[in-house]
Amino acid sequence: MDKMAAALKQLNYQISFVLVQPNGGFEPYLWRHAIEDGVEVEHLSLQNGPGREIVRIGDLVSYFEPNVPAYSIRSTSINGPLPVTLFRQPELLNNSYDFVVVGRSRVAGRSAQQIRIVSKDRSRYGYNLWLDQDTGLLLKLDMMNLQGEPLEQVQVTSLHVTPEPDEYFSRIEAEKMPDVVLLNEAEPVPGRWKVNWLPAGMVEVRRDMHRLPLTGKMVDYIMLSDGLIDVSLYLQAVEPGASENGWLKYGANTLLSLQKGPLEITVVGKLPPQTANAIANSVQYIEAPQ
Repeated sequence: MDKMAAALKQLNYQISFVLVQPNGGFEPYLWRHAIEDGVEVEHLSLQNGPGREIVRIGDLVSYFEPNVPAYSIRSTSINGPLPVTLFRQPELLNNSYDFVVVGRSRVAGRSAQQIRIVSKDRSRYGYNLWLDQDTGLLLKLDMMNLQGEPLEQVQVTSLHVTPEPDEYFSRIEAEKMPDVVLLNEAEPVPGRWKVNWLPAGMVEVRRDMHRLPLTGKMVDYIMLSDGLIDVSLYLQAVEPGASENGWLKYGANTLLSLQKGPLEITVVGKLPPQTANAIANSVQYIEAPQ
C-alpha cells in the first residue's frame, strides 16, 4: 500500500479505466499524472458525453464541466470516482479497516497483487484491490456488499508509465486557470444533535447549516468520514407524522429517511441500509452549549 501511495505521487503515468455500475452503466475515464519542475500535476477526463475535465497543478484544482462556469479550488487532490485517502494516505484507514494480502493474479495483462479491505466491524462495504506488481499502481478495484457481491468496479484498461511527463501537460498554463472560489468556511454550529453510534473508525469531520435546494429550508448538516467513505447526515424539525420512513438504494449509494418524533433524519452515503439506519436511530437531541 505504501508502494502504491508513493507511485501515485512520484511517477509519470497515463491510465485509462472504466467505472462499472451493477445496472450495466459505465463511465470511461482518462487519468494522467506527472511531475513538472518539481510540481505534481494531474488530469482526469470523463470520456463519454459532453465530458468533464479536472486539472490539478500543485494545490490548485480546476473544474471544467458542461453548463457550469469553470472554477478552481485549493486542494491537494481531485474529486473523482477513486477514494483519495485509500490511494494517498492508506495508513489513515487503520482504525476502520483491516488489510488482507490475498495472492497474485493477472489483470489488464499485468501481474497483480490482490489485497482485500474489510470493515473492522463489518458495518461497511468491503473492497478488493489489485495493484500492479511492478509499479504499485491501480489495476482493478471492486466494492463488495456484505454478501460479497460487486456493487461498483473500477477496471483499468491500459497503463503506461513513462520517463517524461505526457506532452499534454506542456500545454497547460497555470496563469490561465479559472479563478479560485472560496468554499463556505462558516463557524461550526453549536451541536444540538449528538450521534451516539458510528461504525469503527468513523468520526464527525464537519458540522454546519445547509439550505435545501428544493424546499429552501435550513437544515443542520453533519459530515461523517472513516477516510474511505463520506456520509452526509441532514437533520430538520418536522411535525409528528409529517414524513415517512424509508430508504432508496442505487448501486452502492443509500439514501435513508427516518422520523424520530419531531425530527427528520436523512442519511446519504455508500454504506449498507442497516448501517445508515443504525446511525439515524442513534441521533439524540441535546441542548446547545451556553
